[in-house]
Amino acid sequence: MDYLAIIIITFISGVLGTGFGGLVGAVLRKDSNKIVSLLLSFAAGIMLAVVCFDLMSEPIEMMNSGELPSYTPIIVVISVGVGYGLVYLLNLVIDKRTNYEVKHIDKNHPTTADDLDELIHADHFETHKKNNTNLFVAGLVMMTAIALHNLPEGMVIGASYAITPNLTQNLFSGSGFIMAIVIGLHNVPEGMAVAVPLISGGMKKWKAILLTALSGLPTIIGALLGFVLGGINSLMLVLSLGFASGAMLYVVFGELLPESILMWKSKMPALALFIGVLVGFLLVMF
Repeated sequence: MDYLAIIIITFISGVLGTGFGGLVGAVLRKDSNKIVSLLLSFAAGIMLAVVCFDLMSEPIEMMNSGELPSYTPIIVVISVGVGYGLVYLLNLVIDKRTNYEVKHIDKNHPTTADDLDELIHADHFETHKKNNTNLFVAGLVMMTAIALHNLPEGMVIGASYAITPNLTQNLFSGSGFIMAIVIGLHNVPEGMAVAVPLISGGMKKWKAILLTALSGLPTIIGALLGFVLGGINSLMLVLSLGFASGAMLYVVFGELLPESILMWKSKMPALALFIGVLVGFLLVMF
């Protein structure tokens, strides 16, 4: 029953959230950089608050209660570093293999994406379309980039539910549910960025929306992985929470925040982040 509940929650957050973004992209065929910037910053703030005030603090509370050894903080730091480093390296590999194909990405261009299309390599897809080269490979790169975001995001949801007592009764409360909502929210602009180039490339709207929604499936896989690992024993719970937190911190600091600031060069993204952190803190505390 617990597994089914998590699958349903992450399906709504990952698949329907991304699919809804694809639907919006199919209807509007354009987006607002300022709105997307604020949305990403706000979501990043809530994610940061949940990771720092809940996920990373849970092992410390367990240590203080005697469930874990005194060196638990070291385990947390190492597992967070591994999670951050692994997602960073995977993204680095994709960037190195695709950015050279996009003409406007050069030494004068910021290495961090300043447009949502760059974050998920939709610009790589557009380049293949214009050059009449392999669109399947380009589309696969896009889906892989989205999966790299969604898998650790799903692990955060699953690991959060692993520390939730009486999961069935508390399915719609606690950090797991909060993260599911926030991740679903930030999947909307990602879905928009996936669907628009697919449709521009000649794909039928319904098919583009369906493929966009399917790119959210790794969220479910990540959630089940985080929940299963977290339920083995206390040590695995710490490792799962740490790894998922590190992966999420990379998404926040390595992608969402730099991109949101580059998309709208003002102090507003920082304000949205600040508000997001405060909202996340209140959600965790209550």
